[in-house]
Amino acid sequence: MTKRLAADAAGIAEAAAILRAGGLVALPTETVYGLAADATAGTAVAGIYAAKERPSFNPLISHLPDLAGARRQGLFDANALALAQAFWPGPLTLVVPASPGCTVSDLARAGLATVALRVPAHPVAHAVLEAAGRPIAAPSANRSGRISATSAAHVLADLDGRIDAVLDAGPTEVGVESTIVACLDGAPRLLRPGGIPRAALEGVIGRPLVQAGEAGQAPIAPGMLTSHYAPAARVRLDADAPREGEAWLGFGPETPSHPHALNLSPTGDLREAASHLFGYLRRLDETGRKTIAVARIPEQGLGEAINDRLRRAAAPR
Repeated sequence: MTKRLAADAAGIAEAAAILRAGGLVALPTETVYGLAADATAGTAVAGIYAAKERPSFNPLISHLPDLAGARRQGLFDANALALAQAFWPGPLTLVVPASPGCTVSDLARAGLATVALRVPAHPVAHAVLEAAGRPIAAPSANRSGRISATSAAHVLADLDGRIDAVLDAGPTEVGVESTIVACLDGAPRLLRPGGIPRAALEGVIGRPLVQAGEAGQAPIAPGMLTSHYAPAARVRLDADAPREGEAWLGFGPETPSHPHALNLSPTGDLREAASHLFGYLRRLDETGRKTIAVARIPEQGLGEAINDRLRRAAAPR
């Protein structure tokens, strides 16, 4: 059963301790309740996907207590810095290039070279972030496809027994998710409308926001392309064994002896497999093999999300 914590000093300290230990805590922000986990730990992030029954590994927003902490994780150009200074703390998420020292896990970034960052305004969320002392990934605290939670009761209706605790600070204020803006190539793009209106953002940067997908731009919002986040190598799915010249991405105890092989989880643990997925694909791609053969992954639980990512990686380009 999920523990209901009061939003006082003791509850905040317990929530932070759970997060540092790799657990899951639903906590309030000014937008909606977020399902929080240590963004630097792949297995903790995999727990978010398992609890939400999320069907694909989309990038998650990582929350920081202040701009200084966010700048350690991402590279801010002039537009990103202006928007952060104008609207943080607040309901704005910025997608920026990951910094060389970024500690947000591959799984939280969905294997991308970018990172989604936000500094929330809610005092309880801020206190938890300060106490946890690390970036915290926190998508909305509801099962995938259901209505976002704006109270602790909403969280428990969806996730009771699936997460460790919910920090109850009453109903949220904004009630819709954060606005997401990508600042990657000098032309800031609106990826998702939300708690800060377009006009306010454009007033700060002094130019219109590009809508994702406009002006010949490839869509970069999660899940918009059939083939995305793919390695350079071709990906061959549901393989029984690697062929000559292929790298091998295994799963489960039966791993062939092979010079370019990695195993997502020798014990068949799907949460462990999810935490390794993006890093292992990258490492095998760096071997220079033209094809990565991938063992069959079960479709149940997190296997559905793992297979969704692998099918996108294997799609024609």
